[in-house]
Amino acid sequence: MGSSFQDEPRNKKPKLVDEEEKTGILIKNHPSGFEILPRDLLLDVLTRLPISSLMQFRFVSRSCHALSHDPELPRLHHPTAAKSDPILVFHCDYPIRNQLYFVGYNGDHGGDKIVRKISTPFCRSMPEFNVVGSCNGLLCLSDSLYGDPVYVFNPFTRNHIELPKSKQFQDQEVVFGFGFHPLTNEYKVVRIVYYRTPRKLTRNNRSYPKSEVHVLTIGQPDSNTWRCLGKVPYQLDRQAKEVVAVNGRLHFVSRPGRLGGLPGRTIVSFDLKDEQFKLVSKPVNRSNYHLAVIEGCLAAAVSCGYGKLEIWVMKEYDVKESWVKQFDIHGAYLAKFPSHSHDYGIWRKAMHEKMVRVLCVLKNGEILMEYRGGSLVKYDPKWKEFKDVVFHGMPKLFQTIVHVGSLNWTHTPIHN
Repeated sequence: MGSSFQDEPRNKKPKLVDEEEKTGILIKNHPSGFEILPRDLLLDVLTRLPISSLMQFRFVSRSCHALSHDPELPRLHHPTAAKSDPILVFHCDYPIRNQLYFVGYNGDHGGDKIVRKISTPFCRSMPEFNVVGSCNGLLCLSDSLYGDPVYVFNPFTRNHIELPKSKQFQDQEVVFGFGFHPLTNEYKVVRIVYYRTPRKLTRNNRSYPKSEVHVLTIGQPDSNTWRCLGKVPYQLDRQAKEVVAVNGRLHFVSRPGRLGGLPGRTIVSFDLKDEQFKLVSKPVNRSNYHLAVIEGCLAAAVSCGYGKLEIWVMKEYDVKESWVKQFDIHGAYLAKFPSHSHDYGIWRKAMHEKMVRVLCVLKNGEILMEYRGGSLVKYDPKWKEFKDVVFHGMPKLFQTIVHVGSLNWTHTPIHN
């Protein structure tokens, strides 16, 4: 990392196996009976473990600890983790401070798992935060009050960096995005600021006529400041929770009607390689929809009223004709709502927005959804059945982030 990033101190990593030990490794004092196994075989076994088991493996012995830090392991483990059912990260601000929790989910045996707390090593400098997004096992978090600081964080290895301070305005609204481009192998954080000058401040005027786009490329030695790309050509929805990353682009939704300067609510992409905005066709001429990622493709969940939800998937990216209605969900479902869900920060505005949010499609074909206030529900499209998803130790109020549990860090090569 360049000097512009503030790396938190971490425990010194143990010495990795040297060249002479690559063909075999001695697992000392291990009760299983395997003493000497080829390094490649052991790495192959470790790549099949879920992230929680892999972290526990580090504490079996010194040799296991060293093997778990093998530089090849993150690259090998991530593709397997990405093909499995996701880690669910719960962002909770009840009763007071923001907290993160996680559970490893399996669509067929989800209810027997225990939710565990994620320790954030920067909680003192940023006690209140928003989750900007999840990408390749990394989370991006921003201060929920001021937008600064911003951290990139692997919640399992606890590797994290604080990004440089960004330009602030007296009265502003900020939209963040976080993503990765496979061709450049770079992570970028995008900060879109809408603001107005002090002389424009009036009690009833909530418009923000001016704007700027700031971009920071993570890991470049010369990236010690945010780069300003100029004005934003669109008015993006500042309340939308879904900024989805697909095909090396971030996807936003414009504000409705005249506020957005576009007909209805339109999908707007930002290419992380050429750093240009572009409109993306939407599947139907409706405004009540939200974005998601289904099987690696851009998706839109469209609310059609009377409890009906259509899930459209763009099978071939940026080809309008490739939008396919993949799922029809009929009938309203009365999820179990927490009785106190009207009182706390991250749900104050969300309670007045959409009723349900599509999270992902599980490996067994069921659709995982989050109802407002913090209730998880899965829907079986084959049998057209709903079922509540409950884990031991679930927080009372939360928003869910679909996450890949991996050992990745910002320099780990990603091969899709």
